[in-house]
Amino acid sequence: MDALIKLVPLGSDLWIYLAIDVSIALALLVVMKWVTGLMRKNSVTEELGIKDNFAFGISIAGGMLSLCIVLSSVVGRHIGQGYSEAATGMVTFGIVGILLVKFGRFAHDKLVLNRVDTHAMISERSVSVALVDAASLVASAIVLKNIMVWVDGSDMNAIIAIVTGFSVVLTMLLVMTRILEVRYAKDNQNDSFQGALRKGQLALAIEHSGNLLGTAMIVSAAKNLLIYNPSGYVSNVTGWLVVSVALAIALHILVLINKKVIMFGMNFRQEVDQQHNVGVASLGFTLSIGTAMVINGVLGG
Repeated sequence: MDALIKLVPLGSDLWIYLAIDVSIALALLVVMKWVTGLMRKNSVTEELGIKDNFAFGISIAGGMLSLCIVLSSVVGRHIGQGYSEAATGMVTFGIVGILLVKFGRFAHDKLVLNRVDTHAMISERSVSVALVDAASLVASAIVLKNIMVWVDGSDMNAIIAIVTGFSVVLTMLLVMTRILEVRYAKDNQNDSFQGALRKGQLALAIEHSGNLLGTAMIVSAAKNLLIYNPSGYVSNVTGWLVVSVALAIALHILVLINKKVIMFGMNFRQEVDQQHNVGVASLGFTLSIGTAMVINGVLGG
């Protein structure tokens, strides 16, 4: 049997750390589900099982996935530091991560999509708004996870670096969305991007979701280019700002080139914005994420 399967030897205490981290992560997920239920008029069971609200399910799924992504960066972080230290660190970083994801969602709802009542639209079964809502949550979680992996230790310096770095990158994501809104208005006789989402423009929502996720993935590659300095509060912030902006611009240019090459002879902007072509939007979604994955592979290699 040993000749067929070669396993990496694992320490006996690893399973104890794993049990501690997984138990705390599960408890945090349950607590967040309960808190989310308190903030909504109807329960998850009623919305999904009785009303069959697909939009609500998409939003909830995005929220749960974002929490799992954040917690995955915390699990195993404190192995070898003692069981009590591991439990304390898991709780601390887990709560910080969850709060920051919630803050990212709040900022997206109130600052970016300030003309869209996200919760009301999702209650009214708006799949387009639900997709953008879920994508914004997952994008925030992707960025946050990579910043958490980037920092060393579990002290206050690490928490400050996580909070400030995430805030800078989140601001950049919000500005990017505003730029896309200006582009949409220019190409569509000053029509409103948010108004199109309110009307249920699914193709636009799919394409924008890809923009959010692709930008989050490419910005996260900054962790491979920056050196973490525990006491360098200013250098950490400016580093994430400069590198993330440069990477986001590079991604936008490459995706635009890829679209022009792959969809040669097609007015893909008109197909998505005016003809609501979900197929073209799905291709744009894939190109945004795929291009970001390729660049991440190069920078992380």
